[in-house]
Amino acid sequence: MSNYFTGDARTHRERMLAGDLYIFDDPELIARSERASRLADLYFRQTISGDSAARVSLADLIGDLGEGVSIRPPLHVDFGDHISIGARTFVNFNLTALDVAQITIGADCQIGPNVQLLTPTHPIDPAMRRDKLEAAQPIVIGDNVWLGGGVIVCPGVTIGENTVIGAGSVVTRHIPSNVVAVGNPARVIKQIGSPDDH
Repeated sequence: MSNYFTGDARTHRERMLAGDLYIFDDPELIARSERASRLADLYFRQTISGDSAARVSLADLIGDLGEGVSIRPPLHVDFGDHISIGARTFVNFNLTALDVAQITIGADCQIGPNVQLLTPTHPIDPAMRRDKLEAAQPIVIGDNVWLGGGVIVCPGVTIGENTVIGAGSVVTRHIPSNVVAVGNPARVIKQIGSPDDH
């Protein structure tokens, strides 16, 4: 393996948070990821058993958890502490939020089941991929966005407020506010605000 980090004294976590190439298979990152897995599992078990401590576990897992947020487990994250969720947002079953870069979800959002928010990127160069290098780009979801079931949001994407993304869509580039977008790749099909909106 080449020494990609000669002269760079930063830790892999510091490189990761800067959006630069890093290696996930690093003791600090593995420990933080294992902590997140334990908290996500605890939250799941506490929720299904009706334990009132579930909210405390969720708050320990998610970096910035707004008032009245509801998340139906299971929940899958890399770290959890790079996720911000605004007040009153509802997240249905089986969210996968790979937060090696920041994931920001606004207030009053509706996140359908099996949604994937994917910040990691990998080199096209096969030798660099073999050496386990990756980077990441943040995801931003505006207030009052509805992501239908099975939506995939790719690295670096911003979705504007009030927008609806149809079920099963793959969002590969920015989507503006106040629109409906569907498909793979997701494309805007209408503006929100017409008389037939329901």
